[in-house]
Amino acid sequence: MPQRLHLVFGGELVDPSRNAFKDVSNIHIVGMFPDYKSAYDAWKAAAQRTVDNAHTRYFIAHIHRLRNEETEASPTEELDS
Repeated sequence: MPQRLHLVFGGELVDPSRNAFKDVSNIHIVGMFPDYKSAYDAWKAAAQRTVDNAHTRYFIAHIHRLRNEETEASPTEELDS
């Protein structure tokens, strides 16, 4: 069974109606999680801690969707090429 990794991260946005971070160097990485349920729980906890700041948002990135292990990697993707 393939792993379904999820990354939870967030920070202050330039504008609450857009998904552009004000300062990328200050993005808060909550962590990497092995399933959606644990990622959602971490996302919810982080979001609730910052509920009073309308400019702060947290996101769940579905890391497992970024890559298809069945597809051969390009030469620029491989460090050993």
